[in-house]
Amino acid sequence: MVVSYKKLFHLMIEKDITNSQLQQMCGFSGNIMTRMRRNNYISLETVETLCKSLNCRVDDILEFIDNID
Repeated sequence: MVVSYKKLFHLMIEKDITNSQLQQMCGFSGNIMTRMRRNNYISLETVETLCKSLNCRVDDILEFIDNID
C-alpha cells in the first residue's frame, strides 16, 4: 500500500489555496510539498499540522491505495 495525497490537492483547489499559501499556513518548506506530490513519506506531525491548518480530518487529505506492481 502507498499513501496518496490527491485528496489534499483537491481540497486546496476547493479552498482556493496555493502551494505557497499552504506552506506559509503550515510553516513548512517546499520540500514537503514535493514529497506529497510524489506520494512520499511525510511525518505524522506534518499531517497533524495540515489538518489543523485546513480544519479537516486526516481522511480528507490522504488515502491508502493498493500498490499495483
